[in-house]
Amino acid sequence: MHYKILLIEDELLLRKELTILLENAMYQVIAPESYRNAPEMAVSEKADLVLLDVNLPDCNGFDLCTGIRSATDIPVIFLTARTDSMDELIGILKGADDYITKPYQPALLLARIGAVLKRTAKGRTNWEATLLSHKNVTLDIAACRLSCRERSLDLTKTEMKILHLLFLHAGAFVARTNLVEYLWENHIFLDDNTLSVHVTRLREKLRSAGLSDFIETKRGMGYRI
Repeated sequence: MHYKILLIEDELLLRKELTILLENAMYQVIAPESYRNAPEMAVSEKADLVLLDVNLPDCNGFDLCTGIRSATDIPVIFLTARTDSMDELIGILKGADDYITKPYQPALLLARIGAVLKRTAKGRTNWEATLLSHKNVTLDIAACRLSCRERSLDLTKTEMKILHLLFLHAGAFVARTNLVEYLWENHIFLDDNTLSVHVTRLREKLRSAGLSDFIETKRGMGYRI
């Protein structure tokens, strides 16, 4: 059984993007077009978490959060373009468990969703938000380890982050610039060759476990698994 997330987002393209991201991370997603009855839906659908926008047409995410809080103790995370610190304070005072601003980094969004679920999952033992699988290969984020059949590889922090982003976009190419931004967000003048060095070392490690072609490269497009 996987966790169920109620997604309240009015922008269609972003709603589809978030749905794909969450489903690839093994969550069940409910993404209704109508959201006025979100408090009732959170209860009736037995959602484990609500991912909630603030700026909604003819509605206010803060008010929806108040309604959800009055009906249930399901955790709520705001995902919004409103970056003012006062808005964040209001969100937390309304009972939100976290406040994330757009544009978001997919890996960090999933990490914070997982952290909230782990913290609020009382008595549950089936939490697998730190496990991602693709082509019979499993990435254990918490243990920083990659497993395939009977073999496992211990990963460095950088190797784990490279694979994490590739697993989140399994089947699609991830641009080098996106990987660099995720790995070294604060290093403005990072040498582009640094990423190539880490990928080469990671491929050598994968090859030792019989995964020679696990990471594919396509010129001008980036990497994919």
